[in-house]
Amino acid sequence: MTTPTPAPRRPLLEAAMQPLILLAVIWAVQFVNVIVRYRLNYTFGVEAWDPPGLIGLVTSPFLHSGWGHIIANSVPFAILGVLIAFEGTRRYWIVTGITAASSGIFAWVINSPGTVTVGASGVVFGYFGYLMVRAFFAPSVGRGILYGAIALVVGSLYGATMLTGIFAAGANVSWQGHVGGAIGGAIAAHALRPKRRPIVGSA
Repeated sequence: MTTPTPAPRRPLLEAAMQPLILLAVIWAVQFVNVIVRYRLNYTFGVEAWDPPGLIGLVTSPFLHSGWGHIIANSVPFAILGVLIAFEGTRRYWIVTGITAASSGIFAWVINSPGTVTVGASGVVFGYFGYLMVRAFFAPSVGRGILYGAIALVVGSLYGATMLTGIFAAGANVSWQGHVGGAIGGAIAAHALRPKRRPIVGSA
């Protein structure tokens, strides 16, 4: 009796599904939030200078202020998230965690006391920051060229939008969270850089 050969795994497809699954959860939360008339925002958003509001470091990226808000975040979240996830599922979740925390901390510290911040845009800015910086930490020249090319394309597509979201953000838009997310992305790129092996010479 022969044992059937298991189907080959598709690691790239599995990795690419991670941001899409997370985005589906964000949309599911949006439907619940609409039903409860957005009361979740005031319970689980980042409320500046309020210690209980720090719960929003984890929960605020799942919340949005309206349909236009979540739609605007969804496309870059999916595209940039998939580009990062292609490097591995573990790396994707680490980058997401760092950028969400950094974005939330900046919003909590810099915003006026009592200001509530919600939305996944801080994470989107984090993804952008990560993709811009990781080329400087590529493990090889070939990877550096590839990452640089991706950074060039991503920068041409979203660079103007990102700069506007920081330097020309409209009313009720948290530029603080955007800056924090972008810095978190750069920190993640540095933290996850390939470790260089020491060169051992002989005397």
